[in-house]
Amino acid sequence: MEYLEFELPIKELEDQLQKCQVIGEESNVDVTQTCKQIEKKLTATKKDIYKNLTPWQRVQMSRHPNRPYTLDYINALCGDSFLELHGDRNFKDDKAMIGGLGKIGDQSYMFIGQQKGYNTKTRQYRNFGMANPEGYRKALRLMKSAEKFGIPVITLLDTPGAYPGLEAEERGQGEAIARNILEMTRLKVPIITVVIGEGASGGALGIGVGDKVLMLENTWYSVISPESCSSILWRSWEFKETAAEALKLTATDMKKMKLVDEIVKEPLGGAHSDREKTFLTVKDAIVKAYDEFKNLSPKELVDQRMDKYSQMGVYKG
Repeated sequence: MEYLEFELPIKELEDQLQKCQVIGEESNVDVTQTCKQIEKKLTATKKDIYKNLTPWQRVQMSRHPNRPYTLDYINALCGDSFLELHGDRNFKDDKAMIGGLGKIGDQSYMFIGQQKGYNTKTRQYRNFGMANPEGYRKALRLMKSAEKFGIPVITLLDTPGAYPGLEAEERGQGEAIARNILEMTRLKVPIITVVIGEGASGGALGIGVGDKVLMLENTWYSVISPESCSSILWRSWEFKETAAEALKLTATDMKKMKLVDEIVKEPLGGAHSDREKTFLTVKDAIVKAYDEFKNLSPKELVDQRMDKYSQMGVYKG
């Protein structure tokens, strides 16, 4: 188990609890009462820490190395029913963007999302979850296929941004993302978007237009990362915590500004602390969201989606 800096008090108490249990097992000393006291203190400490997380700490939580990624969610939601589809039929198959057909219960969905790696080798293979233009074109191809067969789309957002390399720009990174945003606004099937980790920049928005946009509690969604914002404004990464606060990127901020529709609660300690519970909560949220839109006609669906996004950024003085 890996711990973030602000989680160290929890680590100390868990170490104490473990030592206490070992002493009880290896000797005849009754340590039941002591263990209970430590457990009580541990629970109180966890509640205190996770209840008062700063925006920067939530950014750190969204990047936790043990946090479940897109494929973890898909495998948990669909089991053996998931069929991955590859390639944009133009350039190549982008490993940072995955997609395919899967079932939740008896309902088929087209799943699309960014996939990060678990270690150095897989991170390089997945390009750290940063998609190239062909990744967004693959995503669009799959969305259009879903539309053709009347299958709802689920997108899972978890990326530090679209790949900023020269070759990506040469192949039309900006155009690919813009095309996706345009096509998603008028797609004739329901789109459910879930921010499961980092929702950074146009890289996330390229698959982020949805009828229902859900955000897990310890995720963020913003035009720029706190580090990049800090380096632009202050020429240093030292002010990333200030930038995170100013960007209003947390789920609570996004919901308050009506840029997302719903916050999905995570278990105490984050999504990685109880994966099964997280998967079940996300599954329930997706099924509930789909029930809202499944009986709408394509025209009603598109009109409603257009109205939703047209109202963003409009304020009455």
